[in-house]
Amino acid sequence: MIINTKKEFYSVREVAELLGISKQTLLRYEKKGCFPRAKRNPINKWREYAWGDVQKLKKILGRE
Repeated sequence: MIINTKKEFYSVREVAELLGISKQTLLRYEKKGCFPRAKRNPINKWREYAWGDVQKLKKILGRE
């Protein structure tokens, strides 16, 4: 799946796919403190990731 990098925010599923990990792994890493906590949408409280956040997570995983 090709994801448009011009989007404002990415979902957990999209970020996990970009990082090459499962959604569960992404959430587990966040819960354990390996990843910084994601911003939450003020309306529905879902996690949101900006493109810069994705780049930081790639760096943490060593997948730049």
